[in-house]
Amino acid sequence: MANNTRKLWGGRFKDGSDELAINFSSSIDLDKLLYIEDIEGSIAHVKVLKNAKLISDTELKKITKGLNQVKLMIEKNKLNWNPALEDIHTHVEFELKRKIGDLAKKIHMGRSRNDQVVTDMRIFLRKRNIETMNLIKKLQKTVLNMSEKYAFDLFPGFTHLQVAQPLTFGYVLLSWFFMLQRDLERFHDLQKRINVSPLGSGALAGTSFPLDRNLSAKLLGFDSCSNNALDSVSDRDFLIEYVSCSSLLMTHISRFSEEIILWSSTLYNLVTLSDKVCTGSSIMPQKKNPDMCELLRGKVGTVNGNLMNLLTIMKAQPFAYNRDNQEDKHPMFSTVKTVIDSLEICNLVLKNMVLNKKNAMQAAASGYSNATDLADYLSKKGIPFRDAHKIVGEIVNLAEMKKTSLEKLDMKEMKKVCNKISKDVYDILHIENSVNLKSTYGSTSKQSIKKQISLAHKLLKKRV
Repeated sequence: MANNTRKLWGGRFKDGSDELAINFSSSIDLDKLLYIEDIEGSIAHVKVLKNAKLISDTELKKITKGLNQVKLMIEKNKLNWNPALEDIHTHVEFELKRKIGDLAKKIHMGRSRNDQVVTDMRIFLRKRNIETMNLIKKLQKTVLNMSEKYAFDLFPGFTHLQVAQPLTFGYVLLSWFFMLQRDLERFHDLQKRINVSPLGSGALAGTSFPLDRNLSAKLLGFDSCSNNALDSVSDRDFLIEYVSCSSLLMTHISRFSEEIILWSSTLYNLVTLSDKVCTGSSIMPQKKNPDMCELLRGKVGTVNGNLMNLLTIMKAQPFAYNRDNQEDKHPMFSTVKTVIDSLEICNLVLKNMVLNKKNAMQAAASGYSNATDLADYLSKKGIPFRDAHKIVGEIVNLAEMKKTSLEKLDMKEMKKVCNKISKDVYDILHIENSVNLKSTYGSTSKQSIKKQISLAHKLLKKRV
């Protein structure tokens, strides 16, 4: 059945759209979320029309007042959404016409929905990108506070999920801080590519009206105008880049979550999670499940899927706007919500997490985690490292047979394997000494950790 509801484009059509086609092509359920940005863009556009003497000052005031009234209607949930009106731009314009009459028809001079929608998206994403950066910094602050609290508390370092070398918990958390710093820098660098105004590009060729694109850019808070109208209306690089940065951020959050899940398990018992971020079992009353961390680990799939979605949408499009681009809204809104929610939850998890110090210290000393220090000790005695590596392997075997640790192994036993070992070996075999012996930049020594904390504070003070 054909539907003859008025369209912005219906002049050359004899028949109305089929109802099935209307519902299939309507985007209003999603893009109504852009109503603030759409109205902001329209108000800036009519100011530019006034500047070009295409409308009068009185007309400008009437249109601006009408647009603000439409905004208020939407905010009060008093606007009836109609799939036949396709999108937010059409809804705003038709509602404006109901309020101020035919004067509303002037607002589209020198503008296409092509440049209108991408302007809306850029304004929307600019705001959310700033919000994302602020939340990353908030999470970094929590991580840094914990790093200072547990700066020198021993903690096992793992490779292949096997105890490898002793670390401190503060040192581990600092690794998270600097990982997040890279994420922050990526989003910060992205902002300059988001904050470019496409308004005034028209459908693909610009406009013959004498519109000042620099003025509209300034009014909307953009840093500059796009350079080519054909590129401007179909460019979604900025969105793909936001989702790409988000995918990497969520990958990092997923890695943090995986570690926390392991650390909080009964067998590891290295940290305790707050009841606020855990759930129980419907059948096993003793269970305390790290559900928020598991959800954080799973949410990366949503964002990765959104990235693939956008790349697939764009990969075969010819230049200028194509209706395929309507499908970019869902991955944009989905990614923004997922990222912002995940950063808040991750912060909540970490802020309430407690280190089980005794267990962590015992774990740090397990698994012959100081074996590398013994190999380094022998190397400093003049033994080539590969030979030292073999010797220490033999000493570890000896300790295993005697069911003891390296620092408790009798000196005479060790000397049987290597006669260059003397009493000073016990100084380096002590776990706390093992940590502090690492002296290179970025290492686990107390001085190095203090320097990393100081640097982290400096980075946090920088404005986003």
